[in-house]
Amino acid sequence: MTAITRMRNMNFTSVRGTIPVLYHTHIPSLTLFQSFNQVRFLASHLQRMCFSTSSAFDEFPTEEESTEPQECKKGSYATLEGVNMLCKEGRFKDALDMLQFTAQRGIQPDADTYARLLHRCVNTKSLADGKWLHIHMLENGFQPDIFIYNQLVNLYAKCGKLKDAHDVFNKMPVRNAVSWNAIIAGYAQNGRCEEAIKLLVQMKQTLIKPDHITFVVALGACSGSLAALEWGKEIHEFLIGSGLQSELDVGNSLVNMYAKCQSLEDAQKVFDKMPARDRISWNTLLGGCAQNGDSQQALELLCEMYEEGMKADNVTFSSVLRACASLAALEQGEQIHALIVKTGYESDVFVGNALVTMYAKCCSLEGARIVFEEMFKRDVVSWNAMIAGYVQEGYNREALQLFEQMQQACVKPDRITFASVQTACAGLEALQYGKQNHAHLVKVGLVTDVSVGNTLVSMYAKCGSMEDAGSLFSNMPIRNVVSWTSMISVYAQDGYSEDATELFEQMQRAGIMPNQVTYVSILNAFSTREGLQQGKRVHALVIKTGYALDVNVGNSLVTMYAKCQCIEDACQVFGKMTKREVVSWNAMIAGYAQGGHCKEALEMFFLMQQAGMKPNPFTFGSVLSACASLVTLEQGKWVHTYIVKTGFELDIVVGSALVDMYAKCGSIDEASNVFNKMPDRNTVTWTVILIGYAQHGYAQEVLKLFRQMQETGMKPDHVTFVGILSACSRAGLVDEGYSYFNSMSQDYGVNPRSEHYACMVDLLGRAGHLTAAKDFIEKIPFEPNISVWQSLLGVCRIHGNMELGKYAAERLLELEPHDSATYVLLSNIYAAANRWEDVARVRKMMKDRGVKKEPGRSWIDINSTVHEFISDDSSHPEAEEIYRMLERLSKQMKDVGYVPNTDFVLHDIEKEQKEKSLNHHSEKLAIAFGLIKTPPGAPIRIMKNLRVCGDCHIATKFISKIVGREIIVRDATRFHHFKNGLCSCGDYW
Repeated sequence: MTAITRMRNMNFTSVRGTIPVLYHTHIPSLTLFQSFNQVRFLASHLQRMCFSTSSAFDEFPTEEESTEPQECKKGSYATLEGVNMLCKEGRFKDALDMLQFTAQRGIQPDADTYARLLHRCVNTKSLADGKWLHIHMLENGFQPDIFIYNQLVNLYAKCGKLKDAHDVFNKMPVRNAVSWNAIIAGYAQNGRCEEAIKLLVQMKQTLIKPDHITFVVALGACSGSLAALEWGKEIHEFLIGSGLQSELDVGNSLVNMYAKCQSLEDAQKVFDKMPARDRISWNTLLGGCAQNGDSQQALELLCEMYEEGMKADNVTFSSVLRACASLAALEQGEQIHALIVKTGYESDVFVGNALVTMYAKCCSLEGARIVFEEMFKRDVVSWNAMIAGYVQEGYNREALQLFEQMQQACVKPDRITFASVQTACAGLEALQYGKQNHAHLVKVGLVTDVSVGNTLVSMYAKCGSMEDAGSLFSNMPIRNVVSWTSMISVYAQDGYSEDATELFEQMQRAGIMPNQVTYVSILNAFSTREGLQQGKRVHALVIKTGYALDVNVGNSLVTMYAKCQCIEDACQVFGKMTKREVVSWNAMIAGYAQGGHCKEALEMFFLMQQAGMKPNPFTFGSVLSACASLVTLEQGKWVHTYIVKTGFELDIVVGSALVDMYAKCGSIDEASNVFNKMPDRNTVTWTVILIGYAQHGYAQEVLKLFRQMQETGMKPDHVTFVGILSACSRAGLVDEGYSYFNSMSQDYGVNPRSEHYACMVDLLGRAGHLTAAKDFIEKIPFEPNISVWQSLLGVCRIHGNMELGKYAAERLLELEPHDSATYVLLSNIYAAANRWEDVARVRKMMKDRGVKKEPGRSWIDINSTVHEFISDDSSHPEAEEIYRMLERLSKQMKDVGYVPNTDFVLHDIEKEQKEKSLNHHSEKLAIAFGLIKTPPGAPIRIMKNLRVCGDCHIATKFISKIVGREIIVRDATRFHHFKNGLCSCGDYW
């Protein structure tokens, strides 16, 4: 049968795309037709076929109808040549159609044809086409040679079909190094390094010697974990025995493997021993340093590179700029920029993008924008870098404006663009804009991308739409570890620890292994004693999965244990950390400060300095908080001086912490000075100064500052209103308090919380409106918590309302039966009414329930050393002198009219004993010590853990007048400034 007859019988639909190609390209090269007439005959029919809508082959005459001679036996060669030419010219589908045509006509494809087609399948990872070719070989009885077998193994391995690859590999009659390389590379590139190493061992047991390619492909897959590092080291040992270690590409692969496994020391050792190094060697080590956080070493390597005569390229500059960005080293980055201009790489889009990113991460958005605007060519990465820069610096509105410009410039956004856009929407809480982008993502088909889905979940959650976030997460077709981690993080940050824990368990049941970010997120969910056991279980899992040495996981473990008040466990984790960064030290310092171990927090800060670790704004925030808790003004001033030296005094976080420290240390004037000098203020800054003035009893100043805050356009939050309402409470401003309470939700969209209701109860109660306070509680739209009932019990103590006090105490004991403050306040109410039997009953109840009363303690800071006193304390080294001073003061006070108020001695004892007990209260001991140790005229600052008693309040007024000093006492609720026989509270406290 001739070629013309075969073409006539062939189904036209399978070759309609092939015929025009044959006509235009391959007719001149066909050797099937020996005469000019034969060529013209076929060409005319092919031309009609190209433009005909009928079956093209119907127009070809049959073999019987044709008058052409029967000299067409060379058609098989011509047809296969046509297949090869089609494949060569990129017409792969046409080539496959042509191959099918040849098979149907009994023409056996040769090895060269199959090899060309398979090579194309391997390069494009066309698994379906490759399988079709494999089946085609089997059906046609073709026996592959070793080259074809290797191509098949390579195809299946690269497409992730390792079982098929191994089946082909096992059926090979003979194998060479290429065969082993292909199967080893397949396992390695698919993350199955252990099997790859086993195959390498098997290869060594054969007579086939691994070559440098074998080791390069095996090393290329070892990255990202401790297990991969161990596998990489095993391969390194094989290399030493093979003698291939000196090969340049092998050395580069070793450096790359160690760098990716975060073992920079080993990477450096290999690099140093390499007999020859090229630019790839330098770029690999330099890039590894930049990616693993050793940015300083990356910059030093650039200098060494130039010293050895090796010039940088665009890859080098990109890595070095990444290092500058990581260090926020703007000056070095600008120097690198100058070098880039000098070497002519400024027009390289790859380098331009790295420059934009560097400037943005060094907080120089102006520099980033200049580079961006001057770029000769901008791709989607350029736009993404600039948009991400705005988002990272909090300029979310500008980021969205740039996104609009990007679309106007006809640059198609990708998933990274939308990730930044959704983050900007979250930052602005622009839910509607986020939803619009969500709709656009659906339209362009990106919504099914798992990374896009993850950013959408995060956006909805941060915009407060948890229902949408949960729904989107549940409907994601594919969820990876980032998806689960994002949702866990959302629940943890919003305080839904049970939901976060349940999701964490679901994730593991779904077969998704947590990574270090997952562990960081779930550990954030455990911040109370109730979550401690669950946190310990996660800690055990961290150890089991090999993440215990990860610095971020370690930091989260320290924070978790510290927040759960397990400071010893936090110390153990911190002590075992092989690498510590500033966040690690911050976690420990904050843990001590927040747990009330303020001395230890300051000691840890000094250890941090000795370790050569530079503090950041968050370090100073915790250290200043510790100073404030201890009322160590001198220590706080020293820290302030240190802050000025380090250049952080203008930082908004540090500035706010300084205002808070000075206010809590009793120096409201210094707090005001720092506040007034701050170039930028946020809601936290305004709230801190408001609360500071409120604690000092300056209610009118609080209200004045709030009006100024409103004028700046700064939006108050729920903490701001706690300060305003507490100021009204301490000054008896009932009408103003009601007004601000009502305006919270009406004017500012801040829904009242338990602490606001507690302030209102305190406001009404202090003003003597106890019935109104009780009625107010009954109208709270949720179940009142401990703080509300404590406020009511406290005001009942002030006004001696025993019945209502008993009612409040009963509610408190239902909620928290082990809180000693409730028993003490109730006992005090009974004692004030001389109901000693009831006092004894309450104390017995405490004893039976194992509740211990917290003793009254007072502190005073002398020359940066904190001295602590309790009532009747004789443990102080200078106790004798202190008590002599108290005796002198007692006599002087009585001489000018002081009469001890024994009603504040809540024990059924004789009057003389009561007076002696009053005279030895902890705050009086601290004042006496302060008078002994400080120069005349200097103010004395005392801190007490409980509310100052009425008699001490009276006595301190007398002392301030007698000694001519200002005495500042910070008790559990407020500041009292005693001066010239008066107190700043106006005796309304």
